[in-house]
Amino acid sequence: MKEFLRLENMTKKFGDIYANKDINLTIMEGEVHTLLGENGAGKSTLMNIIIGLYHPSKGSIYHQGKKVKIDSPSKAVKLGIGMVHQHFMLIEAMTVFENIILGTKKDSSIFIKKDKIKLEIQALADKYGLDVELDKEITDISVGAQQRVEILKALYRGAKLLILDEPTAALTDIEVVGLFKIIKKLTAENKSVVFISHKMREVLEISDRVTILRHGETIKTLEKDHTDAGELANLMIGRELLDSVYEKVEVALDPVIELNKVSYMKESKHNGINEVTISVSKGEILGIAGVDGNGQSQLAQVITGVLTPSQGQVTLKNKVIKKFSPIDFINANVSHIPEDRNKMGLIGNMSVKENLVLKSTDKELLSIGHGKFIKRKAITTYGEKMKDKYDIRCASIEQETRNLSGGNQQKIVLARELEEKPDLLVAVHPTRGLDVGATKYVHDKMIDSRDSGCGVMLFSADFDEVLKLSDRIAVMFEGQVIGVYSGKNPPIKEISLAMAGKIND
Repeated sequence: MKEFLRLENMTKKFGDIYANKDINLTIMEGEVHTLLGENGAGKSTLMNIIIGLYHPSKGSIYHQGKKVKIDSPSKAVKLGIGMVHQHFMLIEAMTVFENIILGTKKDSSIFIKKDKIKLEIQALADKYGLDVELDKEITDISVGAQQRVEILKALYRGAKLLILDEPTAALTDIEVVGLFKIIKKLTAENKSVVFISHKMREVLEISDRVTILRHGETIKTLEKDHTDAGELANLMIGRELLDSVYEKVEVALDPVIELNKVSYMKESKHNGINEVTISVSKGEILGIAGVDGNGQSQLAQVITGVLTPSQGQVTLKNKVIKKFSPIDFINANVSHIPEDRNKMGLIGNMSVKENLVLKSTDKELLSIGHGKFIKRKAITTYGEKMKDKYDIRCASIEQETRNLSGGNQQKIVLARELEEKPDLLVAVHPTRGLDVGATKYVHDKMIDSRDSGCGVMLFSADFDEVLKLSDRIAVMFEGQVIGVYSGKNPPIKEISLAMAGKIND
């Protein structure tokens, strides 16, 4: 294999804080090179240097053996470097085709040769198995399709190195299989892929080599075939990580929430719920299993007051809900970890400390007169306490939340919601984007909440997570709950069949 890109002593400082410190990394042609590290380890910063968004404080970059300066994204594109960000950089009001060609010019004509370019893009899509509909608007296609558009956009610009930042975070298992097929086709043509992920199973499946970063520094580079998940996890967090095994609760207490034949857009199999009858008791975790897109999002939004059901009855703490609004559910002590932290969980241009107290500004600890006068020093003290308690990696609690890594953004949501000591916790993909150490911490906190009497409803596309945490498991398929199973010694085959819509008679 030939060397495609090499970084030597790459360093990036923000004020007095090192995001990257003397990092050395070599990416070979035709390999999948995984970057592994905790949230805040410096992975995204390093990739933003490679694509020209950040300028390094010091260090050198070599492209195919020649020293280069990547001082803009356009320079990275000229060198054949493309990146698919965790949060896609697509313009939703434009079509797939328009997004792909945006900002490119491949000839001197002042006119866009639409038909000719479409044929070129379609040929590229067919070559790599990138199934997209060029004339559809971005808002009308799935998350998996949007990712394929981003990959196609990079390839159309001539990418020979493709950086994929948490590419499987929002994908279904089937879409992950499709993505891995695309990656293998790319490397078979001697293109290189940098794969950033926290999911050990995927890392060990797709990688050729793995480089571990910790606190902004290179720890070690390993051949995939000469390591295992345990070693990688321990190197990543700097200590031995002992996996937790949680006892399952079987004694049902009083229900904290009950749904009786609740529906919302019941005619839609993938964006609605159809006569769902289910309950969550105090002191239990009910896991919702199922392939993403079978009504889980809508169910979570109904039981947090975001959506109003079209029929059926919801009873929360023995009171029938008449009005569905988020503030009423918040006042009823329901906490919500939403599936999209950026759209529903955080205000990006507000600081870390401000996001941490969004739901608490009327409390005596943080204000006078139920929110009339804010205690700024108290908010700062509280913010520092939460930063330390939840290991939120940021330069300062005054930093804007949008500038943090996805995992650290998620920790802010978790801190805010779990510190409320809720009666009901609705957790939707609570560990999405979190590293193994942070994931274990979240799992422990959810079990602590359960053991203190909180009812927890867990929505997760990670079947292993559902199996690990749930006292009972409900399976959703096409908007319906088609089976409920014990979380103790669960019938995995039966649950898997139910997730595919097959139920034993």
